[in-house]
Amino acid sequence: MTRAESTEVGSQVMTVPNGLSAIRLLLVPVFLILLAQGSDALALIVLAFSSLTDFLDGFIARRFHLVTRLGQLLDPAADRLYIFAALIGLAWRDLVPWWIVLLVVGRDVFLLVLGIILANFGFGPLPVHTLGKVATFCLFYALPMIMLGQAFPDLAWWSQPVGWAFALWGVFLYWWAGIIYATETMRVIRIPRVIVPVQSDTLES
Repeated sequence: MTRAESTEVGSQVMTVPNGLSAIRLLLVPVFLILLAQGSDALALIVLAFSSLTDFLDGFIARRFHLVTRLGQLLDPAADRLYIFAALIGLAWRDLVPWWIVLLVVGRDVFLLVLGIILANFGFGPLPVHTLGKVATFCLFYALPMIMLGQAFPDLAWWSQPVGWAFALWGVFLYWWAGIIYATETMRVIRIPRVIVPVQSDTLES
């Protein structure tokens, strides 16, 4: 999940948390290939390793004050890529419907459009809403549960219903958070901006 915000955000690049996030990103294609080939157990191991490093890089960054701007980009990027890779891989094998993939990807495209609108009005990205974090957690928890039932059929009787419950709630909350972001974007861009006149130091003759 997204690394917790810190009052001090550094500009370092070579840190342990950033290294862990980079490893997670490099393992995304490995995870997708394993999933596409039907190696569900190995793909699940890669996903579990990713979840562990996700927890570790956030813990280390907060504990040792190593939160960086690069890390704030890499960490959520890795989360999104794993969600997209798992959804696309499972949909490719007809294990999840493609409409779920379109809803999740469509929501992130929707947020990208909102970000462009904000930038055009001179504003930065909106802060992450708690509902968005909950939605991401639901999706991040749902996909391994669905994969677990595929890798180990004896566990499917409970892992599949749990996985689908979290998946459906995750998609619903994902878009609910998106609507909140859209409402907040409309509110922000309507705030009148105060233009401070620049005073010249040159004296008129």
